[in-house]
Amino acid sequence: MKASATQRIQCFGPGSQRPPGLVGLVKATVTLALLLGWTCGCSTFNRDWRAAGEEPVAPDSIAGRWEGRWLSAVNGHTGRLRGLLTQTGGEQWSARFHATYWKVFRFSSSVELQVEAQAGEWRFLGEKHLGKLAGGVYQYEGHATPAEFQATYRSKYDHGLFEMRRPE
Repeated sequence: MKASATQRIQCFGPGSQRPPGLVGLVKATVTLALLLGWTCGCSTFNRDWRAAGEEPVAPDSIAGRWEGRWLSAVNGHTGRLRGLLTQTGGEQWSARFHATYWKVFRFSSSVELQVEAQAGEWRFLGEKHLGKLAGGVYQYEGHATPAEFQATYRSKYDHGLFEMRRPE
């Protein structure tokens, strides 16, 4: 029996799960690329990452190098994540991230964070507008100790988490 056009449209109506296709895959790839920025900042990040490795890690601070992974809760994509945290003044911090996607693509981005220290733990919030194609405004929220960093991110099209520890 052949389905009518109305039946086919209803099949992929609100609340249904449409199987991902090439268009969805391309859109997700472009979104992540714009989310994290193109590779133009990667060489600068790598240079700064190496330089930060030469500095001693303060046992009572979240400043410095971090590494771990990012994970999208929307589509399950994941990859390696490295971060550099720098206090820029008072409760203002700069978080620079370098991530891999599909083990081949590398992207860098940064966000300014408002950080509040609370008894050995730092809580932070931040947001950055990454452009309409990348989902617009991304909001970041999380906490860190001198040994662990956990954050969530949320935008119009994606949300997920960053999990990092100090590199060995």
